[in-house]
Amino acid sequence: MPTLNELNPETWSRQHFGTCQLGDVRRTRLLVRYAQQMAEKPDASTPQQTECWSDCKAVYGLFRRTEVTFNAVTAAHNRHTLSLPAGKYLVISDTTEVDYGYKSERRGLGPLTSKNHRGFFLHSAVVVDSKTREVMGLGAQELWARSEGKKPRVHRVASRKRVTESEVWGRVIDRVKSSRKDVQFIHVCDRGADNFDVFAHLHIKGDSWVIRAAQLTRKLHTADGTVVKLGEAMESATLMGTYLVYVSANTNQAARWANVEVRSASLILIRPREGATAFVMDRDIRSIPTNVVQVLELKPPKGCEALRWVLYTKQAVSSYEECLQVVAYYEQRPIVEEYHQCLKTGLQIEERQYETADRPAPVIGVICVQAVRLLQLRDVARTAPDTPAGNVVPLEWLAVLALVLRNPRPLKTVRDFMRALASLGGFLSRKSDGEPGWKTIWRGLETLLVAIRGYRAARKRFG
Repeated sequence: MPTLNELNPETWSRQHFGTCQLGDVRRTRLLVRYAQQMAEKPDASTPQQTECWSDCKAVYGLFRRTEVTFNAVTAAHNRHTLSLPAGKYLVISDTTEVDYGYKSERRGLGPLTSKNHRGFFLHSAVVVDSKTREVMGLGAQELWARSEGKKPRVHRVASRKRVTESEVWGRVIDRVKSSRKDVQFIHVCDRGADNFDVFAHLHIKGDSWVIRAAQLTRKLHTADGTVVKLGEAMESATLMGTYLVYVSANTNQAARWANVEVRSASLILIRPREGATAFVMDRDIRSIPTNVVQVLELKPPKGCEALRWVLYTKQAVSSYEECLQVVAYYEQRPIVEEYHQCLKTGLQIEERQYETADRPAPVIGVICVQAVRLLQLRDVARTAPDTPAGNVVPLEWLAVLALVLRNPRPLKTVRDFMRALASLGGFLSRKSDGEPGWKTIWRGLETLLVAIRGYRAARKRFG
């Protein structure tokens, strides 16, 4: 986990972009410079980030180069993320849309889920420490635009060789790997990954998984070869225990504490008769053993839908504690949703006004890495709050923050510093507020970095 010294915009930019291969070392230096400017003003436009026309023109020219692609920009960060120490890590994956609006006329974009909206699809694999929940970085990503129009109909045999969008899960899974044998990956995914092709990639690769089932009518084999539907199998599965879980409120129901039961079983996934991918067929994968954990709410209140999670996993589920650990891994899946929120709300990824799709793609790459930094800023204070601030925070930051605050208090620990920093971004620091989130932290950091620039200018001029 990086320290605040490492999250300093200048240091951080060199670390995550300094080894990018863009065909010319001058392009790499320019990318590092722009990444630093973006880190200092995360939500601003490119002209606001660069501040002068010469810098802005250079950045526009950089992103016009054919060598400067999304993959080229993110490659150094991916390598840095996967140089992990020994341990167990969750790889939390999901896809989001980068929506450039209703009937956008920019060239190179593709149709999105919403009618007449155009943009990109972005699939990300966020690597998280399984114990501390620290965001380590992005193991891999893929950005693409959906092709226009309907695909021509082909014979079902030929269709097996046709690449489908769902295969992005397997491609990204294959790219998340470590050269160390003492690094273990557990892939945590929602229902979008409930696909035999995904399980096949994980099975061949040897990684573990926790994937929520999308269809309870899927047919599986029991140990004795009996064919059974998933939902029916879990009704008769072994009861491991019960516990209370808090269910958040939504538009259809109030918040509540739900009493849930936990059941587990060992089953065998069967290759589907139709729709098997070329990856599955070429390797002749016919079945994959998996464990299953079900969390089901008992007697939900009237008008409330019962909470039900059915989770495929390679983790052991022979005890109640092991089942709860699988559930705990799945409960960390919202981290990838927070990451998407950083992209869209914090870094304004959908507000970039470039004329063609090939130009915003590398900019999106820089933004994707920046979003990780926002989450890591929040994690610093949560993982080691009592660490002396002077050990991880630049002394200049401490001095300037004390000058900026209206009612400064001693900033002895990292927690003191982060709460004071967040107060510049609107955090009220009341007892009921808990710890600050990434939004108030980065807003406060943006204010602090501007103050530091003024502080340095004043010292240079007046001594």
